[in-house]
Amino acid sequence: MAQATHLRWKLEVPDPQEEALCVWLEGEGSSAFYREADPPRACYAYFPPDQAPPEAIGLAAFPGVRLLEAEAFGDEDWLAKSREGFGAFEVGTRFHVRPLWEETPGPAGRLDLVVNPGLAFGTGGHETTRLCMELLEELAQADRLRGPILDIGAGTGILSLAAHLLGGRNLTAFDIDPDCGPAMAELIELNAHLLQGAKPYDSFVGTLDHPKANGPFAGLLANILLITIQELLPRMAEVAAPGGWLIASGILAERTDEALVSLVTHGFRPEQVRQEGEWIAILATRVSA
Repeated sequence: MAQATHLRWKLEVPDPQEEALCVWLEGEGSSAFYREADPPRACYAYFPPDQAPPEAIGLAAFPGVRLLEAEAFGDEDWLAKSREGFGAFEVGTRFHVRPLWEETPGPAGRLDLVVNPGLAFGTGGHETTRLCMELLEELAQADRLRGPILDIGAGTGILSLAAHLLGGRNLTAFDIDPDCGPAMAELIELNAHLLQGAKPYDSFVGTLDHPKANGPFAGLLANILLITIQELLPRMAEVAAPGGWLIASGILAERTDEALVSLVTHGFRPEQVRQEGEWIAILATRVSA
């Protein structure tokens, strides 16, 4: 019997192109996409045996993206290849993040968070996710995670899970993508050792107009694109409690001023801008109307 052949692309991807490229690759049949946590932080896209990869010329639509290597391999190498480039790493002062195949827990004193790197976003490996988790740590230290808290565009739910593990309660996470429901459930299952049977958050598939998103919320999480944040800010201002906080990320550093103006215009006072690489996260407070 002929052996099934898998394909892996190794790519050089500038940060501003990462999300759009991921969406394109998924539409072209890629079964997984992720970026290395450590330098040089190459990206990998995987294509299953029954899926022909796209023409590499299509990458020309993404400035700065280069195909570094295309490698075919059989079933016996699939598991090993899919695990290359993703090891354990630490976020902030509280989290140790490890892939599901790594059995060694993190050091004492850190929350041992287990993720599935096959999920493109929501593994803790992207700068914006790490920035949000670091800001959640600061809020926890200041006793500002009491809730209720709404996670907008939650993806795998990693930020809601992190907030719960840091002491946050009364959390709700949602996304417009129905595939995020199974991803949230998987992440919760992978971290049952931390949750001890607790349900970390409520969730739904829908938009910010859903009845469960009516608020008022003491905290809002929005690790999404700046254009989406700008579209949702009027509604965010409605559901945020006076004095409530907002963590906004998914924002390129070159657009910091634009993001700050948008927040101020809609009644949010910036408290802090945190940057890693080409990305930023902003912590802001809803001012009284």
